[in-house]
Amino acid sequence: IIQHLSWAWIFWINVPVGIASAALFFVFLREDVEHKRRSVDAAGAVLFALAVASFMLLLTEGGSGRLLVPALSLAVCAVCAVLFVRQERRAADPMIAFALWSRRVMATTNGASLFSGAAMIGVTTFLPMYVQVEMGRSPLVAGFMLTAMVLGWPIAATWSARNFHRFGLRRVLIAGAALIALGGVPFVLLSPTMSPYVAGFGSLVMGFGMGFFNTAAIIIVQDSVDWQERGAATSSFVFARNLGSTLGAAALGGLLNWRLTSGGSGSLQDIQRALAGGSSATLAASKHALGQGLYLTFWGVLVVAVATLVLALWVPHVELRPRGEQPG
Repeated sequence: IIQHLSWAWIFWINVPVGIASAALFFVFLREDVEHKRRSVDAAGAVLFALAVASFMLLLTEGGSGRLLVPALSLAVCAVCAVLFVRQERRAADPMIAFALWSRRVMATTNGASLFSGAAMIGVTTFLPMYVQVEMGRSPLVAGFMLTAMVLGWPIAATWSARNFHRFGLRRVLIAGAALIALGGVPFVLLSPTMSPYVAGFGSLVMGFGMGFFNTAAIIIVQDSVDWQERGAATSSFVFARNLGSTLGAAALGGLLNWRLTSGGSGSLQDIQRALAGGSSATLAASKHALGQGLYLTFWGVLVVAVATLVLALWVPHVELRPRGEQPG
């Protein structure tokens, strides 16, 4: 699609798929739950959005060499974070329930989820760039390297769901986190002359790890709380993973920009312009600089993948309950 149509179609694909998914939920999903009226923590949502946006700007501009924007971003982030904490402590239905997040099982599982999200977005964002620019492969080949992750994820998720009672939730969670960390190793071993299948193998292993980890993690957070808290617990897990993806993209992108500017190659935008229309000498230098920067981001991916494993090891044991049973 990218080679023969345009990038835009990649995003338009989501529209019919999303409509079909919503229709299937509407037709087939049936739940017998008690409906209660809840207040919306609009102030908390606004403050949180401002804090995260300014923090992302701080991460992105921190390595640019400019001081004004990072300093202002840090100030806005700090002020909004303090106001957000105050708002959440007094809100009737807070956006983030600190009492829920203070539990060890929630804090460690969601923390590991945050780092796993950062690792995943690092691979999906920067691996295609490396395969195309540094290895000289087509967008189709770069896409296949990521397809390996998409292939491994559902296979592992299906297998783990069928074997939780045999191995236990925590063991499956740790096995998944270990595979995520192991999958990050091939990326730091990449070189321009190496086969792209090495990158595909890393993606496949990481995909298996994501399938094991995410399936076990979401059941752990659900089975560790009462039925009335399951919605908040589940959303906290998804929220942590998405937040990790957001911050991971900004942090790893900032790391790439820092490596480029510190090496005297300019920003990523400068490199892209050079690749688009520079001389042969400039093109070679730009490709080398970008390759060095991407190599550093792969080390960043490996670090956050290992952090996922470390936090997963701290997750306490949670019994898998029979369906419908409430915790005592």
